[in-house]
This record gives sequence, structure tokens and C-alpha cells, in this order.
Amino acid sequence: MASYLSRRHILTSLVALPAASFALASCSDSGTANNAAAASGTTDPVTTGATAPNPQGTVDMAALLEPGTLEDKVLGEPDAPVTIVEYASMTCGHCGNFHNNTLPTIKEKYIDTGQARLIVREFPFDPRAEAGAMLARCADSNYFAMSDVLFKQQNSWVPVDNAREALLRIARLGGFTQESFEACLTDQALLDEIRAVRARGQNDFGVEATPTFFINGNKYSGALSVDEMSAIIDSML
Repeated sequence: MASYLSRRHILTSLVALPAASFALASCSDSGTANNAAAASGTTDPVTTGATAPNPQGTVDMAALLEPGTLEDKVLGEPDAPVTIVEYASMTCGHCGNFHNNTLPTIKEKYIDTGQARLIVREFPFDPRAEAGAMLARCADSNYFAMSDVLFKQQNSWVPVDNAREALLRIARLGGFTQESFEACLTDQALLDEIRAVRARGQNDFGVEATPTFFINGNKYSGALSVDEMSAIIDSML
């Protein structure tokens, strides 16, 4: 399991820990060959078939949707027939690949048309992922905009030596000041809540890697291509 840092260390950890520790491969606790591909900047293969992959298990949907310590961030209508719950880490290359390459099409095709909704939950594996999650939360109504920028610019802040300065530059573009940036990253209550979201995902729903998706209760671990996620959603409509 990844070890967590207390509030007094989370800012300094963004510069004190070696950049090599934060290659874009923080998608699981144990690491896989696919993580190395993410770290090198390659993307997950796109599946061209229309067959839905088999789920890796199921969870009780009512329990999954019970409110947690933090308010869920949601895209889509509450009465959509398909609900996708994603557990993601800001430093995970596969999560970045999904958000950058798959989600825009899924949003246009299913979320914007009322057929699906997406709930995003934090599952950080390291202090930099925690910092990214905190900044997205502190952006309030701009949560998804900040998340999109952090995923799109992973290479500018995840593997660098001074992630604090890199994150500050990104945060300023989102309207943060030096003071609000530091206030966000020293908010112990917020950090504890994000860690509680992760702990709940792991302990109650068996999340072990990111991204992990629960689609109407069916579990899929690993990035899904547009074709794969479309096939899953279509089978539920």
C-alpha cells in the first residue's frame, strides 16, 4: 500500500521526493507492464470490436451510491438509465488516457444525451495524486475543468522534480492565487476526506487499481476504450 503523508509534509513532498517516484505509472499498488506503457507516454490500445468485455465482479448499486464523506462529482442527469462510477488517481497514466481520449466521446454520445451519468471518486496512490485531487476539489464549480487540465498536463507536473511549482502554474490558470493554492494543499480536513473516499473504495468495493469503473454495478478494472465502454452501455439500454 502506498504510504500517506500528513498535512505538514504534503507541500514539501511535492519537491522533496524524487521525480522518478512519480512516473505516470501510479495506476496500481503492485504495478503492471501496462503501467510502464503509460509511463512512456503510450496509450492503451483501442479495441475495434463491439463486444462488451466481461465484468470482473459486481457490487450492490444501492450501497455504491450511498453518500460518502465528500459530495460526489457528477456529469449527467440523475435519472440516466446507466450510472458509471469511476475511481481515479490524478497521477495515473491510464486514467489520463481515459479522460483525454475516451471520455469526450462517451460524454457526447451518452452523457449529454441523458443515457448515462458519470460519478468520479478519488483514489490517489501518492502525495502528488492527493495534491491534484485537492486542487480539483478546491476549484469548486470548476472541478471538472481543473481535473481535465491536470489530466491533460500530467507530463508537466507528475514526473518533474518540483511538482509544487508546476502545480502552482496550473492552478494560477484556474484562478488560484499563491495564498489559495497553499490554503488548499494544507487543508487537513479535505485531505482526510479524500483519503476516506479511497479507503471506502478499497474496503467496501474492492478497488485496487485505477481506473476502476462500476457500470450499473458491474466492475471493470483498467482503462476502457470508446468501443468497449460503448458496448457495455449499449447492452444496458
